[in-house]
Amino acid sequence: MKLIPYWLDTAEPSGDYRSTPVPDNVDVAVIGAGFTGLSAALEFARQGASVAVFERHTVGWGASGRNGGMATTGLAIGFSSAVKRYGEARAVEYFREYNDAIDSIEKLVHDYAIDCDFNRFGKLSLAYHESHNDGFKKSQELLAKLVDHHVTLIPKSDIHSEIGTDFYQGAMMDPLGAGLHVGKFAHGLAGAAANAGAQICENAGVTELKRVNGTVHDVHTTRGIARAKHVLVATSGYTGNVTPWLQRRVIPVGSFIICTEPLPEDVVNRILPNRRMASDSKMLTYYFRITPDNRLLFGGRARFALSSPDSDVKSATILRKAMLELFPYLSNAKVDYIWGGLVDLSMDQMVHAGEHDGLFYSLNYSGHGVQMAAHMGKRMAHYMGGDKSANVWGDLKNPPVPGHFGPPWFLPFIGAAAKIIDRVK
Repeated sequence: MKLIPYWLDTAEPSGDYRSTPVPDNVDVAVIGAGFTGLSAALEFARQGASVAVFERHTVGWGASGRNGGMATTGLAIGFSSAVKRYGEARAVEYFREYNDAIDSIEKLVHDYAIDCDFNRFGKLSLAYHESHNDGFKKSQELLAKLVDHHVTLIPKSDIHSEIGTDFYQGAMMDPLGAGLHVGKFAHGLAGAAANAGAQICENAGVTELKRVNGTVHDVHTTRGIARAKHVLVATSGYTGNVTPWLQRRVIPVGSFIICTEPLPEDVVNRILPNRRMASDSKMLTYYFRITPDNRLLFGGRARFALSSPDSDVKSATILRKAMLELFPYLSNAKVDYIWGGLVDLSMDQMVHAGEHDGLFYSLNYSGHGVQMAAHMGKRMAHYMGGDKSANVWGDLKNPPVPGHFGPPWFLPFIGAAAKIIDRVK
């Protein structure tokens, strides 16, 4: 077994950016070479700005290379909850932004000829409890009425048309959901940005931001100092003490994944015959899909803990047991890959983007970051250029997590509460 993400292990790097010089001056400095940062860098460079991307590790090392490879519709809180919280008009605007985000990925793939196995397979939401079907029904009705967006309900009696297990009580299928190879996509974005003139600096972790005036900062990295007229923080679940105001507003939750060996065609046809992107309705959700080379990728919040080699292995044991509970006929399938990563939750499970004390940021994708991160990079390039309408999330309140000033000591309590909810709902 390899303790590295399948996506990064099977993607060809677009270049070696470890020795790219740190420039003395740039129009824009981007912190983080994930989807947000690379998409923003590409758009800034395309507009003619000088831009440098500073990455502590390598392209796609963080959340962008450690997820399930799913770009799906809908908000983390669900459309019905969004209507209750924000009203119909704002909920519709937020929902459509996620649809636009998937379209953004598709356009990037097309415009820059990124070979990353992008396909609109559809998203399968699975009911863990019978009562969860009521929520699916309500969402179906509201989406059709308010958004003209149409999903299909699948009763338990027909569940085998979509998935080879009896574990779930029904499902909802959205045809617009997509899957992609996120490692190839990350390197495709990096290559496109570099070709457009962006400077990508790997192994250049940002250690300090010194504000000069307004939005101008001296960006101190492990490989040099750059003065930037504007700085965009795109660090997702890896937001740390270099940006303490943002760190207090990001809940870094470990999400863990196992990936099997390539499986026979008849087996993957039994698991997910239509190759949907699948996730269930538990608080401690499982999510899974078939990879382009016929592996089963199976992930979830196996433990409310941060990712580390020891934590990843412990989580893999839990996930393999869960995988076999759903698909007992995989008992002889080997697990080839184990990895973990950090999801950047917020108090309200909404995206937060804007400017604070001269720093621009886009964070808190709450487990829906593949599409929204790639989308918000371009959006932030326009927002930072003066188009305030480019950021639909800008007026959302962004409260800090009470008592959160460093390591997230509260994760075990969140995990315990989620387990209770899953048992009783």
